[in-house]
Amino acid sequence: MTTAGQIMHRGAQWIPAHETLDRAAQLMRELNVGALPISDENERLCGILTDRDIVVGCVAMGHDPAKVTAGEMAKGTPRWVDADADVSEVLQEMQGHQIKRLPVIENKRLVGMISEADLARHLTDDQMASWAESVYARTGTGSGTSNA
Repeated sequence: MTTAGQIMHRGAQWIPAHETLDRAAQLMRELNVGALPISDENERLCGILTDRDIVVGCVAMGHDPAKVTAGEMAKGTPRWVDADADVSEVLQEMQGHQIKRLPVIENKRLVGMISEADLARHLTDDQMASWAESVYARTGTGSGTSNA
C-alpha cells in the first residue's frame, strides 16, 4: 500500500492567516511553490492560498497585497488527507473536489503537500490520466477553496 506520506513533498510550510499577501508571495518565492496552506491561530488548516489567488483575487481587483491578509482570501472548507491514507484516498479527495494540491496532516500538524508533480512521479499512466480528466473537467466548481 502506497500512502500519502510516501508520495508527498515534505517540508511544506504554513502561512499564518494574519500575514499579508505580499509576505505570502515572498514566502512562495523563497520556497519555490505556488501554494501555501493557511493556518489559524491554533495552527489548524483554514485554507490554501495560491499565487493565482494573489494575482486574480487581490492585485487584479485593485487591492493592495500589503493590506490584504491570507485569512481574508481563505474560502470554503479546506481539504486535506492524513499521512497514513492510501493513495486511492488521495486520488478520491483530489478528484472529488477537483483540486490540484492537497495538504498532508499527521498528528494534527502539517507534514507535507501533494501536488500534480508528486502524483506524476508515483502513479501509473492510467491513474494519472484518470486523475487529470476528473480534476480538469469543467462540470464542477471544485470545493470553493481555490487550488489552481
